[in-house]
Amino acid sequence: MDNHWIALAPLLPLVAVLWLGLGLLTGFNRGERGEKHTAFISRITSLAALFIILSYAVAGLLQQLPDKLLLFNWLHSGNIQIAISFSTDRTSVSIAALVALISFLTIQFSVNYMHREPGFQRFFMILSLFNSAMLLIILGGNAAITFIGWELAGVSSYLLIAYAYTRPTATTNASRAFITNRIGDAGFILSMFLCFLWLGDLEWSTLSTKAASLDGLSATLIASGFIIAALAKSAAIPFTPWITRALEGPTPSSAIFYGSLMVHAGVFLIIRLEPILLQSPPLLLLLGIVGVLTALYGFLTGLVQTDVKSALMFSVVAQIGLMLLACSLGWFELATWYLAAHASWRAFQFLSAPSIMQLVTRRARPVPLVMQRAGWLYAACLKRFWLDNLTDSMFVRSTNSLAHELENFDDKIVTPLIGLPNQTSAVSSLAIWEQHQQGHLASAQIHVGHGQGLLGKLLERIATLMHLIEERLVLRTGSDGLYGLIQRIGTYLEKTEQLLSKPRYLWLLIFATFVVIL
Repeated sequence: MDNHWIALAPLLPLVAVLWLGLGLLTGFNRGERGEKHTAFISRITSLAALFIILSYAVAGLLQQLPDKLLLFNWLHSGNIQIAISFSTDRTSVSIAALVALISFLTIQFSVNYMHREPGFQRFFMILSLFNSAMLLIILGGNAAITFIGWELAGVSSYLLIAYAYTRPTATTNASRAFITNRIGDAGFILSMFLCFLWLGDLEWSTLSTKAASLDGLSATLIASGFIIAALAKSAAIPFTPWITRALEGPTPSSAIFYGSLMVHAGVFLIIRLEPILLQSPPLLLLLGIVGVLTALYGFLTGLVQTDVKSALMFSVVAQIGLMLLACSLGWFELATWYLAAHASWRAFQFLSAPSIMQLVTRRARPVPLVMQRAGWLYAACLKRFWLDNLTDSMFVRSTNSLAHELENFDDKIVTPLIGLPNQTSAVSSLAIWEQHQQGHLASAQIHVGHGQGLLGKLLERIATLMHLIEERLVLRTGSDGLYGLIQRIGTYLEKTEQLLSKPRYLWLLIFATFVVIL
């Protein structure tokens, strides 16, 4: 089987994104009349990606495909080399087939669910982008390819949380989720740097074969960055608060992103890190503690939720914790089966939740007996164990305080040092010139600021000179300014070209050329 076909699996949904985006720009698939075309492109590309992956799965069963397919070298600089490669081992191909199947079913479900929505085309563009991103994460043969998919999945998540971008809550929650995942991305990049430094390669196969040669500290440092990225992406403790804010998007996006696929991307990354994690028992212990805390947090907090999406979301968090616990105990194969079964079940639950809610007539479930006896536990679960407040205190408020301090430093130290007044109003020179031309602004009002001190006077002189150049050359219209100069130069060049095109001048140029040569 041709190795290059595997690249079409993540590439085809990406082609759908580009085609649908071109349709929006040119206008041929906008509005309700473009829904049929948009749905067809999204369906056919996702279905084709599924068939390609299934063909590799069958080929693997029949003729034992290699665990890695190397297509070509992408980057080679000194000792740094990055290849376009894909993992085709049994685990990667199986999970990729599941991802492609769930993506196709979600697209099929969304056609009717999103009918006549103003952002119909935009929604399917992002779904196709996410499909491509997840296939890159699962099939990527090295950390660089996986990281590309990792980032595309984060961007897709941000765009779908902020799907209703006119609502402040949606945009705020999207930014919160996006920034939280950037913390994990920093860990991912750090681990890639350490892989280059100590292993000289980013291939997952190299990481597996050379893991035994690493000492405990090196293995721990490499794995730590990847685990931070995995915990952030899978919303484990302490990164859990972002995922509850991610439910602002439409139900199909909640199903495929946070119930079924993207939330499991971190767990899959940890499963892929099995050889290097086994070299670091302390890190496995820490992963187990995080898994237990995440499972307890999701279970207890889910008991007091009154809406179906929140209840399902906290149930997902609890199951993610159990998967992390299984990995910490060395049960990586069990965690893989657990991941596949849980992703399938959660996709069904989230997609069927809207129709089930139409049939439910009973009220919300009563408070569990254990919480009726322990009021403090009930209050803590309602407050989600104050994890949101804790993260706000540790990160959001501290960042805001740092921004205010930098603003004060700029106003009280930097501004007086360069001689600028404390209160400045930056107005475009083009706007000032337009007002002056229309007679709304006197010439005496067109001036630059007055500087103080030696540096301030120097900057004032430079600003005055630039203002004169801009006013007398650039902004003048007609034949006076820079535009007129360019027009005159163009006229002279046209006349020169017309003269040179005449035969006598052409022969003169040929004769001059021979004279120079001789």
